[in-house]
Amino acid sequence: MILVVLISVLFLGGVLAWLSEGFDAKFPRVIALAAVVIDLLIMLSLLAVPESAESAWIVSLNAQWMPNFGISFHLAADGLSVLLLLLTGFLGVIAIGSAWNEITERVGFFYFSLLWTLAGVVGVFTALDLFLFFFFWEVMLIPMYFIIAVWGHENKNYAAMKFFIFTQVTGMLMLVSILLLAYFHYVQFGWFSFDYLDLLKVNMSSRIEMWVMLGFFIAFTTKLPSFPFHSWLPDAHSQAPTAGSVILAGVLLKTGAYGLIRFAIPLFPHASMQFAPIAMTLAVISILYCAKVAFAQTDIKRLIAYTSVSHMGFVLLGIYAWNAQALQGAVMTMLAHGLSAAALFMLAGGLQHRIHTRNMQDMGGFWAKVPRMSFVALFFSIAALGMPGLGNFVGEFLALLGAFKANITLTVLAAFGLIFASVYSLWVIQKVFHGEYKNTDFDDAQLSDLSRREMFYFAAMMLGLIWMGMYPQSFLDLSEATLSNLLSVTQGVVSSVVQQ
Repeated sequence: MILVVLISVLFLGGVLAWLSEGFDAKFPRVIALAAVVIDLLIMLSLLAVPESAESAWIVSLNAQWMPNFGISFHLAADGLSVLLLLLTGFLGVIAIGSAWNEITERVGFFYFSLLWTLAGVVGVFTALDLFLFFFFWEVMLIPMYFIIAVWGHENKNYAAMKFFIFTQVTGMLMLVSILLLAYFHYVQFGWFSFDYLDLLKVNMSSRIEMWVMLGFFIAFTTKLPSFPFHSWLPDAHSQAPTAGSVILAGVLLKTGAYGLIRFAIPLFPHASMQFAPIAMTLAVISILYCAKVAFAQTDIKRLIAYTSVSHMGFVLLGIYAWNAQALQGAVMTMLAHGLSAAALFMLAGGLQHRIHTRNMQDMGGFWAKVPRMSFVALFFSIAALGMPGLGNFVGEFLALLGAFKANITLTVLAAFGLIFASVYSLWVIQKVFHGEYKNTDFDDAQLSDLSRREMFYFAAMMLGLIWMGMYPQSFLDLSEATLSNLLSVTQGVVSSVVQQ
C-alpha cells in the first residue's frame, strides 16, 4: 500500500492546492510543499525495508483491475526504482522552492499541474502492468504541457505544442507495441496479460520483435532525449518556467532512460542487442553534435538544454553497452545529471527572473555583483563537466569504462564529449560572470544575489553531488541487485548475439 500512498498524496495534494487558492494565494505552495515533503519522507522509509531473499522487489502491490483484459493494478519498487523515487521527491521540493516567488498568476492550478506531473513520474517508476505504465506516462505529460503553455515565456505556445506532439506521437507508438505484446501473449498462452513479468516470457520472430522493440525505443529515446528526437527539448526548456525546467531536466528525462533499462531491453533482448550498435552510435552523435551546437547558443537556457542532451548521451551509451559497469554508470549519470542540470536551470531561471533576459550577450562581469550566485554557478558547471570527486565524474567514467568493453571505437569518440563539456562550461562562466560588467538593459538593483532560501536549495544539491562523488558505493549498492537481475534475464541472448 505504501506505493499507492505515494501516488495518492501527490494527486490529492494537487487537488487541495488548486482548491485552496480561493482562500489565500499562499496556501497552494504551502500545501504543495507539504505533500512533496511527506512523499519524500515515505520514500526515505523504503531504504529501511529489509531486502527479501525470495524477491528483488522491496515493496509490491498486485490487485485486479480489469481482469477480462488481463490488466492489473501492479505496482512494485526495487533498488533502481527507489533511487529514482528519491530523486523525484528531492527535486520536487527544489522545484517548489524555485517557483515560490516566481509564480504569481493562477498559483493553485500551477501547483496542481506540478504535483500531478510528479504523481505521473512516481507511477512510471513503479508500474509493472504495461497498461498502467502507459496511463502514468500520459498523466505526467499533460500537466507539463500546461506548465509550459500557461506559465512559460514569449514562445510558450509553440514550445508546449512541440513538446506535446513529440511525446504524444511517440507515446502512441509505444501503446501499439504494448498492445502487440499483449496480443502475442494471448496467442502463445491463451489469455491476455499486460503484466511485465508475464510479458517477459513472450517469444516472437526476430523481425516482429525488432519492430515492436522500436516502438518502445523511439518513445523512450524521445523522452531521454537522443538524436534525432531531441529538438523539442531546447524549445521546451527555454520557454518553461524555472520549476518546469527543474522537473523536466531532473526527472522527466530520466523516465526515458528508466524505460530502456526496465522494459525495452529485457522485453526484447535479441532485437535490442542486434540494435545496440545503432543505439550506441546515436548516443555518440548526441554527445558530440549537441555539444557542438551548444557553442552556437546565446540563450543561456538553450545552451544548458543542448548540454543536457549531450550528457544524457552517456546514459544511452551505457545502457546499450549492457554490462554491469556501464549500467551502473548510466544510473549514476542519471542521478548526478538530475541534480546538476536542475541546479543550472534554476540558476538560469533565477537570472532571467532578476534581469528579464536569457541572452548571454547582455551579461558579463556579474561575479563582483553576485558572488554567491557566481560561486554556485561555477560549482555546478564544474560538476557538469565531470570533475573528479563529484557524482557526474563517477557516472560518466563507469559508463565509458563499461562501453569500452562493448565498442572501443564509439567509446573513444564519446570521450571527446568530456573535452567539449570542459570548454563550453568554462566559456559560460567567463561570458556571464567575468569580463566587463554589463547592465545596459537592467538596473543594478535588479541583479540581487541568492537569498538564504535559494542558497539552502543549492547547498542541498551540492551535498548530493559531493556525496555521490566521494561515496558512490551507497548508490551503487542500491541498484546492484536490480541491474544484476536484469543482466541475468538477458545473459544467454547477449552471449549468442556477440558470438554471431
